[in-house]
Amino acid sequence: MLISLTDIRKTYDMGPVQVTALAGVTLGIEEGDYVAIMGPSGSGKSTLMNVIGCLDTPSAGSYKLKQREIAQMDDDALAEIRNGEIGFIFQTFNLLPRTDAVENVELPLVYSGISRAERRRRAEKALQIVGLGERMHHKPNEMSGGQRQRVAIARALVNEPSIVLADEPTGNLDSKTGEEIMNLIDDLHAKGNTIILVTHEEELAERASRVLRLRDGVVVSDERNAGSTFTPPGGAGKERSSSPEIQPGA
Repeated sequence: MLISLTDIRKTYDMGPVQVTALAGVTLGIEEGDYVAIMGPSGSGKSTLMNVIGCLDTPSAGSYKLKQREIAQMDDDALAEIRNGEIGFIFQTFNLLPRTDAVENVELPLVYSGISRAERRRRAEKALQIVGLGERMHHKPNEMSGGQRQRVAIARALVNEPSIVLADEPTGNLDSKTGEEIMNLIDDLHAKGNTIILVTHEEELAERASRVLRLRDGVVVSDERNAGSTFTPPGGAGKERSSSPEIQPGA
């Protein structure tokens, strides 16, 4: 099991009031899966994404990534996990505005102790993969939204992560460009990457192998999409039926 969450809970102190974002999430994600996380505003999907991405820590419960317990790690250990195991694609791109494409893509490698020459080689290769070989030295303000998102995807891939997390990756793009970006994400999955996609769009979720739906901080359904070619080890799960590997908390 690549990811194993057991009774994950997250509460935030809002002055005198405690707000519950996750109320007991238990699920597993296998290597090579393609999972869409859906839910209305306030359902907990962004919090779940942040916990899986080690951007936030749960208030209670167990989170294991490759059998390593993540939930109780300190900030330095979490930063190491984020840098080595997880690639992030954000709706707002999160690129450095005064830095060109290849330097933006190199950034995760700077914290890995990799030589400058090797960083450049890997960054250029990643940009070639996303079709930006001729735009390496353009800054974000010299690119279209789709090109900026391609830079963000290249940055997510440069460390060869175990997991790619995509948070509303087409949210700031027109429909044609959004389709191009989703085709690229589909290609990443076809090449073996584990994809976890947060989206509110049903048509994007249909591209995934599996759809998790959250409401009020718990998973209310976990289904395999019809036509999914992904088979969990042991054959668990059926098309469009609740998966036995998930037990929503109360």
